[in-house]
Amino acid sequence: MKILVVDDENDVKVLFEQRFRREIRNGEMEFMFAFSGEDALAYLQKHNHEAVLILSDINMPGMSGLELLQRIKASYNDPSPHVIMVSAYGDQENYNHAMKHGANAFVTKPVDFVSLKEKLKSLV
Repeated sequence: MKILVVDDENDVKVLFEQRFRREIRNGEMEFMFAFSGEDALAYLQKHNHEAVLILSDINMPGMSGLELLQRIKASYNDPSPHVIMVSAYGDQENYNHAMKHGANAFVTKPVDFVSLKEKLKSLV
């Protein structure tokens, strides 16, 4: 499963590579990283949207994760990648907005990686 992680925090790459070490080593999951919504769209366009699942932070400078979600759902629908939104704020407004625009799940920070692994495996 190819997963694109979108977050403006650079340390997220090391964190995901540590937490998913076994899955990466076994070839179950492959992670790509983008550090802005704009970078994520460029990656999807260049790689023919090969990511089957996208994990995106909501609060990022420039294009927000919610705007990225809307663009992904409007542009990539054959098939549309699954999108999980990640936020430090578990407020109802962000949750409702994400779900209204096609998010498949919503996760709050700090991320519970055991729960996230279960969500990832159940979506694809």
